[in-house]
Amino acid sequence: MVRPRKVFAQHWLKSKKALAEIIQAAKLEQGDRILEIGPGTGILTRRILPLVQSLVAVEIDRDLCEHLAKELGKRENFLLLQGDFLELDVPSLLEGYPAFQNPNKVVANIPYNITGPIIEKILGTIANPNPELYDLIVLLVQKEVAERLVAKPGSKACGALTVRVQYLAECELISIVPAKAFYPPPKVDSAVVRLIPRKIEPAAQDPRKLETLVKLGFAAKRKMLRNNLQSVVKRDRLTQLLEQLEVNPQARAEELSIGQWVALSNQLEVNS
Repeated sequence: MVRPRKVFAQHWLKSKKALAEIIQAAKLEQGDRILEIGPGTGILTRRILPLVQSLVAVEIDRDLCEHLAKELGKRENFLLLQGDFLELDVPSLLEGYPAFQNPNKVVANIPYNITGPIIEKILGTIANPNPELYDLIVLLVQKEVAERLVAKPGSKACGALTVRVQYLAECELISIVPAKAFYPPPKVDSAVVRLIPRKIEPAAQDPRKLETLVKLGFAAKRKMLRNNLQSVVKRDRLTQLLEQLEVNPQARAEELSIGQWVALSNQLEVNS
């Protein structure tokens, strides 16, 4: 067995219950084309392959790639790409493999140390959403990150990540996965989340402006929104807009809903 390596933040999932929850959350169908990021030893990969049309696995660890190639390389519906998912241009690499092009779902137990960048590459950003929408995305992530992804306005977990992701996708917490479900056990519990990318309604008229407002708004969470945004909008003007949106002028960033962020961005003239 290949040993987990700290440099890649590897923790092997061993819980049959957690694996079943991931599979169920993905709502797999025979025609699905799956993208799996960080397959590790292939414990999830082997469960998915019989249920779908194809699976593309992206793995950075050369030793694991050798292991996966030996075990699964002869499967006609399996394709392994060796490299860093954040650096690879997966669509270009798949141009020579018609049967594996245009994955419609992402199912993965991703490395916790690069969760944010991976989600951003899958979904895009507020200013530059990924034009290729996946049907759904099922990820095993750190519990704290999961709580931020699904947070409601006004909750302590609500932050800039919440707004950026919920602007682009519906987020659902599927289940909690305890640390003991892994080898070696990480220091924190994990969670299965399901993201369903969506066409943005209502959309920001100037997505870059919205992205800037969210970044500034959450720059100092303990401060009121009107203080965090005073570098781009006069306090009196912002107070007026918040009142129009039926938001407390003393509100902090985490108290606004996605719709209120969009409305604020659409009505706000930056530097006015």
